[in-house]
Amino acid sequence: MLPQRESLWLKQPFGSTSGINLESDSLVNTTADGVDVNQLWAEVQGVLQAWNSERESVTQLLTHQTINAADAVPQAIEDESFEEATEVGSPVSIRAPGNAILLGNTLLDFDKAGRFSWKFLRDSTAEQIRAVTNYALAADSKLCNGLIMNRLFDPEPDYNEFNHTVYGLWNGTDGMIPPPYLGKTFPANHSHYLVSQGEIIDSGDLDDSIKTITEHGYGVAANSQLIAFMNEVEAEQVSSFKAGEENNNSIIARHDFIPSLGSPAWLTPDQIIGRQAPAQYNGLKIDGSYGPLWIVRTQYIPAGYVATIATEGPNSPNNAVSVRQHTNSSYQGLRTIPGNNPTYPLLESFWTRCIGVGTRHRGAAAVTQIKATGSYDVPSIPM
Repeated sequence: MLPQRESLWLKQPFGSTSGINLESDSLVNTTADGVDVNQLWAEVQGVLQAWNSERESVTQLLTHQTINAADAVPQAIEDESFEEATEVGSPVSIRAPGNAILLGNTLLDFDKAGRFSWKFLRDSTAEQIRAVTNYALAADSKLCNGLIMNRLFDPEPDYNEFNHTVYGLWNGTDGMIPPPYLGKTFPANHSHYLVSQGEIIDSGDLDDSIKTITEHGYGVAANSQLIAFMNEVEAEQVSSFKAGEENNNSIIARHDFIPSLGSPAWLTPDQIIGRQAPAQYNGLKIDGSYGPLWIVRTQYIPAGYVATIATEGPNSPNNAVSVRQHTNSSYQGLRTIPGNNPTYPLLESFWTRCIGVGTRHRGAAAVTQIKATGSYDVPSIPM
């Protein structure tokens, strides 16, 4: 039991987790067990790079870059057909689809600072100084990807600086009804925010998410792919689904889970008919497939949720979410700005990011919450 006076030293003062890097921060070169501090900085950087790479690979398949405050985007995949020509007849003219709606995109400015005392710079190693920048890059990645995922998982609309409505996926509560597709119409309460009606994921949840997306025309073209992103808790359950057999919640599976080409060696008495899922896609490891759906496990998806998307690859105009940048290219991306004190006694710099998000195709994704009863709850995704 520490004396009260000594225990006070263990309490960190307000603001101790941020602020100026001082000389005292650079004096220790090895830990008590003899590990070089520079090695620790390198390990931190490696972990951050791996985490950010996975996070960015997920969101790249969700998004399309834009500089527009709002985009008029058709909300069902349509194509045109030629007609047989006649000798004197004039052909029917092609026009843009009439089911486009105006979809707003937010745009906000974010910033962070880095400050060093001249004594810290004098006594620190390069790795210790670079570590601050690495943390800034990690924070930027967290911000960008967090904005995208929060837009995907949150049905509540937002508004941008021009008062354009920034929608989520179809939610059945905002008065907008999805346009018909191939003769199929949708009710006013049609929603892409689903509740599983069971405490554990079952094959019916995957079947429902597939249907919810493909009935709008997404994920059915040759260049489009359905992907279900889920936490490892749900992925372990999905790996046991077998066609015609009962799985969780007494549901009969329509498809087999087939391991991907990147899975460990495995034996099966059955013959695989059709194409196996590849080992990776856009840098993401694929567990396997369930019917037309590729299964990707990632810790970036909250446990108890499954995000199913139709993607045509990074930055496709048919992806679900728009990422907006400033119209002036000088203000796009992560910017570094020198501070007012470039040399002495404090060296400071600032990182800024101007970014916004909005839903582009409201029917190109579906989110399922795994719970038995009640309405959909928005998960907390850090930014």
